[in-house]
Amino acid sequence: MSFRFQADADLDPEIGRGLRRREPAIDFRAAANVIPDGTPDPEVLQIAAQAGRVLVSRDISTMPDHFVQFLVQHELPGVILIPSRRSIGAVIEGLLSRFAKVLQQVSLKAQ
Repeated sequence: MSFRFQADADLDPEIGRGLRRREPAIDFRAAANVIPDGTPDPEVLQIAAQAGRVLVSRDISTMPDHFVQFLVQHELPGVILIPSRRSIGAVIEGLLSRFAKVLQQVSLKAQ
């Protein structure tokens, strides 16, 4: 099973590289050449939605409200918000832990 994520421009590229090293099944697209710095939140959400990807962002101040407004008219697989105070290693471990839990739930439902 492959999970598709889209990094927001505010996310350190090392997070995506670390995730792919640890779990190749994670499809993590970096923001480079996709989401320029300063792209408004509604456009960032639209880019992720058009690609069918979960958005991963550190923008915990404005993204939650924009996400709720976006969902009124659009579909998006989800948004993962990461506080900026978390280290790169902690972010990678947290995302891998969530990935493992989802895989476990999918596996149990398939039985």
